[in-house]
Amino acid sequence: MTVESTVFLVDDDPAIRDSLRLLLESEGLRVMDFATAEEFLSHHDPKLPGCLVADLQMPGLSGLELQQHLLGNGVQRPMLFLTGFGSISEAVQAIQGGAVDFLEKPVDAETFLSRVQTALATDRQQRKNQFRQQQMQQQFDTLTPREYEIIARVAVGQANKVIAMELGISERTVELHRSRGMKKLQLRTVAELAKHWNEMQT
Repeated sequence: MTVESTVFLVDDDPAIRDSLRLLLESEGLRVMDFATAEEFLSHHDPKLPGCLVADLQMPGLSGLELQQHLLGNGVQRPMLFLTGFGSISEAVQAIQGGAVDFLEKPVDAETFLSRVQTALATDRQQRKNQFRQQQMQQQFDTLTPREYEIIARVAVGQANKVIAMELGISERTVELHRSRGMKKLQLRTVAELAKHWNEMQT
């Protein structure tokens, strides 16, 4: 069952929260709004798909501090910052932290909705990649230590003969472990293996 994406809106100004909420909901988007970063964090579930729209300057944790808190806890939720008086240095810091954009208030409705859709698309792609990584990791975890050792060498382009010499085993043994490993990984070619291996290392 696919969980609907949510736009998490964090702004201490209730009038702005209400107007942005109405705008987002008019586009059929699901919205959860919070007055402070602390309130958001107390309800936040990283497993829920969606993006975060946050005011830059707020009582308590600022938008940038909220971004750093999430990143520090391994949460890569796409963020869109809003500000009434942001500086260039803050904008740079926000973008370097992975923010989708940095918009000045009052925001243009069309631009805002476009950036939110970009953030939601980014979140979907990130979650798709994460799921793929988990699937690949589970497959690699089924390999025996010897299969893993040989598969790792094949993935970076080593020939069976070289692997056999370096490990002190017969080429036939290498071929057997290689074949079993490829079968467990559900891969047919070395090119596919190399691609999977590189993805696992990133």
